[in-house]
Amino acid sequence: MTEHLTVVRHPLVQHKLTLMRDRETSTAGFRQLLREISQLLAYEITRNMAMTTRRIQTPLCEMDAPVLDGRKLALVSILRAGNGLLDGILELVPSARVGFVGLYRDEKTLQPVQYYCKLPAELGERLVIAVDPMLATGNSSAAAVDLLKKAGATDIRFLCLLAAPEGVKRMAEAHPDVPIVTAALDERLNEQGYIVPGLGDAGDRMFGTK
Repeated sequence: MTEHLTVVRHPLVQHKLTLMRDRETSTAGFRQLLREISQLLAYEITRNMAMTTRRIQTPLCEMDAPVLDGRKLALVSILRAGNGLLDGILELVPSARVGFVGLYRDEKTLQPVQYYCKLPAELGERLVIAVDPMLATGNSSAAAVDLLKKAGATDIRFLCLLAAPEGVKRMAEAHPDVPIVTAALDERLNEQGYIVPGLGDAGDRMFGTK
């Protein structure tokens, strides 16, 4: 674990991740597990959100109680697999603003190609959390963060389910100011750019496509 990378080793996170890695886990089971694990990871990535206090009346007395400060945070899903993480986090933070970045990986060059981008307003005044289950080569993730910064975002965090050393290195070089929170740092990428041991293609397993 470094300042740039946080691996969440909570027993529930690791147990659910093992179930997700299992090739015998059904599409429905994978989807539910992704929703559950995203909520656990969200606790870590939102740990240092800005706070203030508000005067409230409890059944017994008045008090200055802690509440979140500033504008609503922004969740940005890197399509399409990012939506699996997005759904779970929104259950915890239903007031969050939501954006989408559409990128696909060219299978020959492994480079990202943008096809969609829709982001909330005033990103410069919000905590922005980009979500994508897999940080593999890091090219798509770095490109997505490029778009967020061009849109004015300055406080960006990246949430993923699995990371490869190659992807972490790429992100650290391209965006050293963007911390990464993940459930596991796996061994390597294979020749096709997939994380090993990994869990396969997160999008395919979540949506039941191949």
